[in-house]
Formats: sequence, structure tokens, C-alpha cells
Amino acid sequence: MNRRQFLKVGAVIPAASASRAALAQAMAAPKPAPSWRTFQVTTRVEVKVDAKDAARGVTRAWLPVPSVESGYQRVLANDWSGNAATAKIVRDETYGAAMLYAEWPASVDQPVVELLSRVQTRDRAVDFAARPPEVEKLSPQARKLYTSPTAHMPLDGIVHEKMKAAIGSARTDVDKARAIYEWVVENTFRDPKARGCGLGDMKTLLRSGTLGGKCADLNGLYVCLCRAAGLPARDVYGVRVAKSQLGYRSLGAGTENITKAQHCRAEVYLGDLGWVPVDPADVRKVVLEEKATPLAIDDPLVRAARSRLFGSWEMNWLAYNTACDIALPHAREPGRIYLMYPQGETATGTLDSLDPDNFRYTITARETQA
Repeated sequence: MNRRQFLKVGAVIPAASASRAALAQAMAAPKPAPSWRTFQVTTRVEVKVDAKDAARGVTRAWLPVPSVESGYQRVLANDWSGNAATAKIVRDETYGAAMLYAEWPASVDQPVVELLSRVQTRDRAVDFAARPPEVEKLSPQARKLYTSPTAHMPLDGIVHEKMKAAIGSARTDVDKARAIYEWVVENTFRDPKARGCGLGDMKTLLRSGTLGGKCADLNGLYVCLCRAAGLPARDVYGVRVAKSQLGYRSLGAGTENITKAQHCRAEVYLGDLGWVPVDPADVRKVVLEEKATPLAIDDPLVRAARSRLFGSWEMNWLAYNTACDIALPHAREPGRIYLMYPQGETATGTLDSLDPDNFRYTITARETQA
């Protein structure tokens, strides 16, 4: 058994009531409260290897590790066990994203590794009328990183055109960030056919002309347009760990099994306010999934979510990392647009990270006492 520990501080949005009107009212009016919630998250990978395959060789796995330290999340510990010959936490050099790297020789017929993470979270909400007492300063290097294009996030051409259309006459950074948020909510849709959290490939999304996808697509688009406008912005990749205390069925994990509950969010850096949480993709999730039939964009539940999700996050969700176009050490195909799901490979090729039943991994979460 190995162990690593991490730490830091944050701000909460409380629970709401059951009726539709009260639910919408609570969603629209966050009231921060100073309490932390503790979650224990277990990621278990059992790689299926064909013992009769004489050509088989090394098996590898990469498990995302909660590594974001902020005012809304502190990581208490990451422990792991299993039968890997090598198992260690490694970090991406650019973003500091942590992952558990495990490796098994050909002699191991049933590779197993289990990661146990203990994380505390508390809800966050930005008061746009007041400067917070402590604001994370953005270094010149970080500003450059979070305003630059990436392999899957161009900032010129059609991106620049969409950004200009989105910001309109907005002049201040806050107004630009809000205008882009409203534009993404109005001009995109959640596509139930997209696999997992979507591709997160802005080139593909914008060239499609339809602007449909999942959270990595829609929140990725928000980040892309903000960067094109000169605003530092980043995706935050994670997983939902509990039901929404606000009563939104679509914005939480329904059971302790969170194997398919991954969710990407976004942040934009706004001067005296620091990193501001946003989530236009979840507004579109409420539209499509909150009720048995899609809701209208002006439904009270959608309006409340739309108002709240520019500037706040309910932290029934934990953050893994902010890395995009991340390289996996020792992988045959090292590049990934994001690291939000367990990754793996055998001698026969890369495993499908969006097919946990055949890749054979499970993720569970339960709330515990601190």
C-alpha cells in the first residue's frame, strides 16, 4: 500500500426544497455556507487479458487522480493497492495533472489495481458585487498557458468569428465572460448520442456546424471562445460523486456507482474576482434530462440553473485536473484530449475508456465523516 497527501480551502451553496417553484428559487439564489463534505472514491481496474495470446506483453493503466487544490477542494489522501509490478503517481509537466500509472508484465494473467481517494469539497459562489478577500494571482506563465490555443482548440478563423458574435458590444471582462456564457447556452444543445462526455475537440465541433455535444464539447467551447477574447480560461475535468442537494435529478450522481458520472466544467479568470466557475453545459443538461421530456429554455428550472451556473458550482462533484492534450507516459498512443476516465492498453492495443464493462473498471463514491 502506498500513500500521497494534498491540501487547501473554499465556499458552499446549500440545499433546497422539493417543490418546483422552491427548487428554482433555491437554484437561482445561492447562499454560501462554511461546511466541507468528505467523499471516499474507489476506482478499481481489472484488465481482461487473454492468457492464450502468446504475443501478449506489458499491460498498462492510467487512472486519473484528484489533484486540484483550491478553495473548493482539498485532497486528503490517495492510496493504492493491487498486483502491478509498478504503481506510482506521476504528474503531467504542463498542468500538474496527477495520474496513477500501473504496469504489469506478461506473466500476470489478471492485472488489478485499486485507487482509494479521500477528498473534501465545498460549494463555491462568486459575489460579482464584491471583491473576495483573497484572490489567486495569475502568473505571466499561467496567463499565457490559459489564453493559448492547443492542438484541439484553435483560436483563429471560425473561433474568432464566433467569439466576436458572442461578445457583441461587451467591453469589460466580466461582461464578455457572461456574454460568451449566454451565447453558448443559446446556441448549443446536449446531444444524447455523443459518447461519454464528448470529444472535447473544438475543431470537429465548430466544423460540424451543429454545435451539439456533451460537457467536454460545450464547456470546452466556452473555454475556447474566452481564450479567443483574451480571457484566461480552462476546462476542469472530474466526476459527480453525490446527488444534487438542490434537488436537480440531472445534476448529480443517482447511486454510489459513479462509473459513468464523469463531468467537465469550466473556469474563467476575471481580474479581482480570480477564477470564476461556470457550467453552460449543465444548463443544457437540465433542458434535456431534468424531466421525461425536454424543457423549454424559458422554463423556471432552466432559468434558475442558467442564472446560477454563471458564477457557482454545487460541489457534489470532484475535480481531477485541468489538463488538455495530455500525454500518458509509456503509452503506445500517448496523446489524449483530456484525462477524465481510466485509460489502459494491452499488447493487442488501446482499451476503450468509454466501455467500462469490457475494459473492466468501476468507480464508486460514498460520503463519509471527515
